[in-house]
Amino acid sequence: MITDTEQTLMDVAWPYWECEGEIAKRYYASATDEDHAFYLKAQLWKELHPVDGFFNGLHRELKELADRFPEVDKSIDRHEYHFLLTQLTEEFNHYVMLADIFEHVTGRKINAEDTVQLPEERKLGDLRRSYVNDELTRSAVGFTEGGGARLFREGAKLSGSTVNNMTARAMEIIYDDEKDHYAEQAKICVDLIKTDDDMVRIKDAIREISAQRVRMRTEMFPGAMTDTEIDEFITENTKG
Repeated sequence: MITDTEQTLMDVAWPYWECEGEIAKRYYASATDEDHAFYLKAQLWKELHPVDGFFNGLHRELKELADRFPEVDKSIDRHEYHFLLTQLTEEFNHYVMLADIFEHVTGRKINAEDTVQLPEERKLGDLRRSYVNDELTRSAVGFTEGGGARLFREGAKLSGSTVNNMTARAMEIIYDDEKDHYAEQAKICVDLIKTDDDMVRIKDAIREISAQRVRMRTEMFPGAMTDTEIDEFITENTKG
């Protein structure tokens, strides 16, 4: 059951998460193969660098986890190790599925230069790094990871063309993997909130990170919504 505090945190992020979904929904409505290729380059980078600023890139995280294998049931619980391993393999599977779509719309094999970190994504990573050294605000970084999976929710609804059907299949799997992450992270946040000041700080962090996530999606899906439309959407969907 969701507690009042968990719901309060979700309400803060809600309009921004829904805006991420609305941006993607509008972009998909008229997206050409070239449009799909553009956003996929940015999303593929994100899949290889999940929660940049919180984790250290999929390659490094996999290597470090493999190096820790001898510690299982010694200094690391086997259940925790399995959880971490599952997270990383899920992220790589997301990359595999989206790379398949990229190759379909471009008609060629993907290469390293096809994954691109856009400027607003870089700013998002820098913002996360500014929060991770404080346990409370670090939990806000984990809570906002994925933007409530709204992109994947919308992508899973696509149909009709081959690219839409491929996208829907991939996004449905990604959505199922990630849709509960924010609820799990909310519990971590709640355990760290001890005072009214803590609540103010974590809400401010959630709001700032979520707003930057919207700017990241706006750059990834260019032309989908104007700044005015985004501001109006967020205002209309703000709770309380």
